[in-house]
Amino acid sequence: MADITIEFPDGKKKQFDAEATTKDVAQSIAISLAKKAVAGKLDGKLIDLNAPLKHDGKIEIVTKDSEDGLAVLRQSVALLTKVALKETYPAIQFGAEVGDKDGFYVDTDKEDGQVSADSLPAIADKVQAFINQKLAIKHVRLSKADALKKLEGTSYEAKLVEDSDEDEFPFYEIDGVSVLASGVSFANTGDIKFFRLLSVAGAYFEGKSSNPMLQRIYGTAFYKQADLDADLQARQEAREHDHRVIGNDLDLFFVDPKVGAGLPYWMPNGATIRRTIERYIIDKEVADGYKHVYTPVLANLDLYKTSGHWAHYREDMFPPMDMGDGEMLELRPMNCPSHIQIYNHHIRSYRELPLRIAELGMMHRYEKSGALSGLQRVREMTLNDGHTFVALDQVQDEFKKILTLIMDVYKDFNINDYSFRLSYRDPENTEKYFDDDEMWNRSQTMLKGAMDDLGLDYYEAEGEAAFYGPKLDIQTKTALGNDETMSTIQLDFMLPERFDLKYVGADGEDHRPVMIHRGIVGTMERFIAYLTEIYKGAFPTWLAPKQVKIIPVSDDKHGKYAESLCKRLMAANVRAEVDHRGEKMNYLIRDAQTHKIPYTLVVGDQEVADNAVSVRKYGEQNSESMSADDFEAEILKDIANYSNN
Repeated sequence: MADITIEFPDGKKKQFDAEATTKDVAQSIAISLAKKAVAGKLDGKLIDLNAPLKHDGKIEIVTKDSEDGLAVLRQSVALLTKVALKETYPAIQFGAEVGDKDGFYVDTDKEDGQVSADSLPAIADKVQAFINQKLAIKHVRLSKADALKKLEGTSYEAKLVEDSDEDEFPFYEIDGVSVLASGVSFANTGDIKFFRLLSVAGAYFEGKSSNPMLQRIYGTAFYKQADLDADLQARQEAREHDHRVIGNDLDLFFVDPKVGAGLPYWMPNGATIRRTIERYIIDKEVADGYKHVYTPVLANLDLYKTSGHWAHYREDMFPPMDMGDGEMLELRPMNCPSHIQIYNHHIRSYRELPLRIAELGMMHRYEKSGALSGLQRVREMTLNDGHTFVALDQVQDEFKKILTLIMDVYKDFNINDYSFRLSYRDPENTEKYFDDDEMWNRSQTMLKGAMDDLGLDYYEAEGEAAFYGPKLDIQTKTALGNDETMSTIQLDFMLPERFDLKYVGADGEDHRPVMIHRGIVGTMERFIAYLTEIYKGAFPTWLAPKQVKIIPVSDDKHGKYAESLCKRLMAANVRAEVDHRGEKMNYLIRDAQTHKIPYTLVVGDQEVADNAVSVRKYGEQNSESMSADDFEAEILKDIANYSNN
């Protein structure tokens, strides 16, 4: 048989027999490397460790300590999970299965009821039994025609094969059961070490809401027990911070795919938090000179063609609605063209500049179902948006004013861990940006100069600018330590040009304004998700949907006093309520703590006699007695100081 030439990462080449495998190549380099090898990459494509190489190419040895090596392990456990499910439920159908850096999952469908979380321990026991038996994992690749024949009667997997551009498809046989795979696997079940089946959740087939809902089984695997333990701990920490979990526990919001994926419904508790933030931010902006407006969520498509959004952002916009008379209406993806219409409605004078326009503007984005996530990724969102129209010589001062406002807001929300990123266009790939080199150079210099004048530390990032201009991104740390853009300030010379914006200068002539886009806290949805995770649902008093829970020791004897306290606090705009359920005192106090209410007041005979309250703050074990007057003063101070006491 003819030899093949294999090229190594260092550029050296060596000839091997055509039936040689990745394992053979690894052994030719070092026995220790062969022991660590779990797969190969031939010309960048993963291949099984014992699969013949067959043709010339560049090879990489995939070892256990690499990201690809971890993916191979997880793919192998995913295959064992499919086999265990097939043996347990012979009629089960499979969708996709994936092993990657986040773990693995297997999509399933059963006519007689989906696989439940309660079934996972039994399935895991079967997988562990396969591992203990050290079974051979047999591998065969079939042509598309043969694969479809083998998959006859399995609608989901057959469709995956039918829609694929691949010529061959891998099947693996374990314990006499053959299953389709999407990646490579070990050659023996005994090579699998530590794994855990984690949870189940619904997932649309191929991520499309028009397709059937399947049951997705999640899991993870590692080569070391310590790594698995650390991952499980990190997942628990993530769950404790997950705004979707907290949102359900505290009854803040819900999303029901049956009535619209990515379209959150705000329950009274969540709506209270949102309304508090909206009132706060409007008051802040009005005090800073902004004119608040309302503009429609629909506009003529031509508006977005003029702005450039249709050309640069079309894939993220919903399809236009044909009104039947030649008019095409579009759900707006951005608010800036709407605010331009506000500016253009009157002839503007230099005396009006800077003209600051703001809105809590609802927008819509065309997001695929698989990309949606709680409040962080939605199809309908409300942006804390603002646009300032300035003369050229006002740009830097206005930029500083906006940044000062942002940092003032951050202080009130106790957001301290953030950094500044100046986002420029990519000089090597300018096609996706507005074509005006002079504008880009001038605006980027202005942004940098303003930051230098303020003496603030920042870093620069090419390729992160908006298509119409550079921007300052304020990067905050999420509860799990990831970077997320919270606020932006963007300079824009393009839209004033495209919409022919003008103001009459002191010389009586027309001049072109500069437009500054800014978002203080981003969208309400993402901001509340961020706050929920940062606070772990224990919102500061001024934001908490319920600020005070009053518990009478005996509803018959002390309920009237509790109600009078509640009315008094509500009259002072404190969100208070009385718990009349009559359950045991410890249960009611524990329930208030579980729902993370900042203040729990217990009132009994002594409190009624002294016009007092017994106060227990969230997270504390001890209670403190004080007069009703002193408590009202304390909580009003707490709220007025944005709970930054």
